Amino acid sequence: MLFENIAVLDEGGRAAAGKYVGVTGERIAYIGDTAPAEDFGETYAGAGRLLMPAFYNAHAHSPMTLLRGYGENLKLQDWLTTRIFPFEDKLTGEAVYAGTLLAVAESLRFGIVSTTDMYYFCEDMLRAFLESGAKVNISRGLTCFTDAELADLPGFQEAKRLFETYDGAADGRVVAEMSLHAEYTSNPKIAAQLAEYANKTGAGMHVHISETKTEHAECMARRGGKTPVAYLASLGFFETRTTAAHCVHVTEEDMDILARKGVTVASCPISNMKLSSGVCNVPRLLEKGVNVAIGTDGAASNNSLNFIEEMKFFALSNKLMREDPTLVSPADTIAAATVSGAKSQGRPDCGAIRVGAKADLIVLDLSVPNMHPVHALANNIVYAAAGGDVRLTMADGKVLYRDGSYKTIDIEKALFEADAATRRIRGELGEQNPA
Repeated sequence: MLFENIAVLDEGGRAAAGKYVGVTGERIAYIGDTAPAEDFGETYAGAGRLLMPAFYNAHAHSPMTLLRGYGENLKLQDWLTTRIFPFEDKLTGEAVYAGTLLAVAESLRFGIVSTTDMYYFCEDMLRAFLESGAKVNISRGLTCFTDAELADLPGFQEAKRLFETYDGAADGRVVAEMSLHAEYTSNPKIAAQLAEYANKTGAGMHVHISETKTEHAECMARRGGKTPVAYLASLGFFETRTTAAHCVHVTEEDMDILARKGVTVASCPISNMKLSSGVCNVPRLLEKGVNVAIGTDGAASNNSLNFIEEMKFFALSNKLMREDPTLVSPADTIAAATVSGAKSQGRPDCGAIRVGAKADLIVLDLSVPNMHPVHALANNIVYAAAGGDVRLTMADGKVLYRDGSYKTIDIEKALFEADAATRRIRGELGEQNPA
């Protein structure tokens, strides 16, 4: 495909108009001010449009689209124990597939091409990602409340099979990782054994850390004064590529460990605000050199996967929390949504528009009223754009969504199956389904 006469967002967050960008196979092959001599096939008329890197969702639980709006106005532990866990106990592989496909459709609609996901029934999740053409860093979240060995846990057996079978599948679209759900849902033996396995195999790691004050404080009480970051580091964590979700209540010392170990913090501002968990100190993390990316968390606690909305909250939340309007610039925000997210996923050739990079691209409509006037386009992207302004989403050079049409997903079937799965589960819980 050749994008002609289109504005292009560069790696510094600056836009240049009237560009030509050619895509061959899965990569960007040409960027210039004039039309190339090479034939790139279909031409996309770019007048009034912006071409920019697609988004990388650094923390999500895709099947939780089935729980959208199900548990509201509750504190985290009440939300989990009274609503989320009982519903999840009724999930099947088919329900997880349906919820994941719905999440992928929503993600593509909002410009997300790749998601770092933690859940279970992972092979059913993978079916949805593989069919759709989207990318995923997938992990089976492990919990353990007994003295079992890691190798004996069914969850680890699933995680190990996932890693050995699917890591690198679909020409690298699939990255299989290890995942400890959290400090408070595991024990030192399991955490240490999982870290050892990840370090030995080179598998990435995905973990929730210091999401709430209670989690942080109770860990210190349990672990001899160690914070979740310090505790996990003492067990061998962070020696492999790691994404740490939330990190709302990390200390200065924790931040130093995260920076030294090259850990990515996946900030999930809307979920954290909705559950009153707090606001991740993104400015301080950035000052310390931590790679910070953006996650939506699950649709049960967000309640959407609207990434442009997430970017706006990412930028605004720290301005309010720290009472400083200069914090977290549009350039910081766009980087967190794109190149930093790609880095968190171990995708170094993604997240930027440059020759040779993977063609993970989106087109934004600049002709809509909310995008005018333009003093600095990066400002408009973060503060004024809407999710519906995404007109095209491309992953590895393939158009997956365009102008309301899905190229790889039967959207009517996906909606029907997700709704049906939700109705079934609510029926099994003895609840009346809404009309």
